[in-house]
Amino acid sequence: MLDPKGPVTQTQRDLMFETLAIMMIVVIPVWLMAIWFIPRYRATNRKARYMPNWQSTGLDVVTWLVPAAIIVAVGTYVWIYTHRLDPYKTIEAESGAEPFVVEVIAQDWKWLFLYPDQGVASVNELVFPSGVPLELIITSDTVMNSFYVPALGSQIYAMAGMETELNLLAWEPGKFVGRNSQYSGPGFSQQYFDVVAATQEDFDAWVDKVKQSGLTLDDAAYEELAKPSTAHPITHYASYEAGLFHKIMMKYMHAPGHMHGAVPDVEE
Repeated sequence: MLDPKGPVTQTQRDLMFETLAIMMIVVIPVWLMAIWFIPRYRATNRKARYMPNWQSTGLDVVTWLVPAAIIVAVGTYVWIYTHRLDPYKTIEAESGAEPFVVEVIAQDWKWLFLYPDQGVASVNELVFPSGVPLELIITSDTVMNSFYVPALGSQIYAMAGMETELNLLAWEPGKFVGRNSQYSGPGFSQQYFDVVAATQEDFDAWVDKVKQSGLTLDDAAYEELAKPSTAHPITHYASYEAGLFHKIMMKYMHAPGHMHGAVPDVEE
């Protein structure tokens, strides 16, 4: 977050510094008073005046108004940035490009990325053009996961039978790290994936490379892929079953008694 690679992370970083500054309005006076009070009102200081019934209208006003002002300031920030950082809000690029859509499916313990316009799929590797708004449509084929790319900002939950959306943008080409930040079982600690913001030429070359893999993500291949595994290698599929994302969502919507929060059994 301290080294933002996109507008979302930059906004989050600025918000963190601004809220930290607001916090200092309370913290710094407390530190200064602690430094002052300890020697002045220590038990051995016989020169300090003892005034148990002392009152100060001015001090009472400060005591109440400062916290009230902080609450108003924090509330204002919450309102402004809740709308500004809405993960469903489409990001407008300087180039005016339309959002680049990728469908994301969380599994145990890996991530599957589907490219509807290109007809290809990849496991544990998200590649997209830099400078173009990235629209991620996310669901889960297991328990709840949390999709998070720190360099690009925000995290959002992936839940079985539900669809969430996350909009991001990378200013320039680069390689970042994505992960699941929600505990989801024994393989959670290794559930990382590569995030590559590429030039349009490099992205087109990547798509051509994936199409040459010769692998097809049909029902049998998906069933095998969905089995729990850790540190799954990057895998490319030249094609996948049409409507796969919708199919994964619907199977949970028609499964009565499904436990979304249960952690699956793992076979070693």
